[in-house]
Amino acid sequence: MTTMQAILMEGSGGPEVLTCGTVEMPVTVNSEFLVKVVAAGVNPIDAKTRAGRGVTPAIDSYPVVIGNDFSGVVVSTPYEGHPIKVGDEVYGMTGFPRYGGSYAEYVAVSSLSIARKPKALSHVEAAGVPLAALTAWGMVVEVAKAHEGQRILIHAGAGGVGHFAVQFARFFGAYVIATGSTRNLGWLKELGANETVDYTSENFDEVIDTVDVVIDLVGNVYDDTGTRSLSVVRHGGLVINAPTGSWPTFLDDAAEAGLRATSYKVAPDGTNLAVISRLLESGDVRVFVDQVFEMDAAADAHRSLETGHTRGKIVLKVSDY
Repeated sequence: MTTMQAILMEGSGGPEVLTCGTVEMPVTVNSEFLVKVVAAGVNPIDAKTRAGRGVTPAIDSYPVVIGNDFSGVVVSTPYEGHPIKVGDEVYGMTGFPRYGGSYAEYVAVSSLSIARKPKALSHVEAAGVPLAALTAWGMVVEVAKAHEGQRILIHAGAGGVGHFAVQFARFFGAYVIATGSTRNLGWLKELGANETVDYTSENFDEVIDTVDVVIDLVGNVYDDTGTRSLSVVRHGGLVINAPTGSWPTFLDDAAEAGLRATSYKVAPDGTNLAVISRLLESGDVRVFVDQVFEMDAAADAHRSLETGHTRGKIVLKVSDY
């Protein structure tokens, strides 16, 4: 085969710019794998990029295949003696836009960016893990260094990144406070949240005690959530903001309030993903897939994502396996 089916982004715009078409198969070089994609995750950064924000500045020509997460089967390996063999089930991130995206039948991906798919997970479930879980791991474990006795506030705890952040923080012993909508409060408790705040009826800054860390997955795009968070963090505490462009002044705002602050950008790190795989295999962490769309319904998947009411993840089913 020299061509494959993929979702093409014809340019920036609404979900309608995503169309199904035929493109050339990716060609692997050096330490890259060729993977047949069974399922691909859908993430907020995908929708932001499609709309002209996100990583759009790095796209040099259209149409382009977008997408980060994938789960699939190895078609070719970098070399014959590699421990991951042809036919093995793997998952990971493509590193889009430096690499072709995962809304496609095949991806070429660096050997540093994949891990063996957890056997306990289907491909659809696994495709919902990499970007969200690696983002949560980086914020909660690597930057915040979650530990016993630490109080962590996690905004949007029921979302893709949020539901992993809640679980990681609790796994490492932190006291977890999560914000969410009314329908998700009980579920957040099941995931491990010690306290929940219903953002539709309560102001978190009026009902919780001081925290050490805020995992900010909202910024100021809704109800000045980011700015209001500064008032609940102890002096010298830490605010970590992830959504690109969601709170442009947060570093200065945090410094003025006497707090430490940093943004966070996820890396397609297969080593960390392998660690997360062990937690998924043991059942200490789980992924929740809210909706599954066929690949040719990618536009509808984006429409659903942009409602802002997704619990866990949205996934595209790309092929049968």
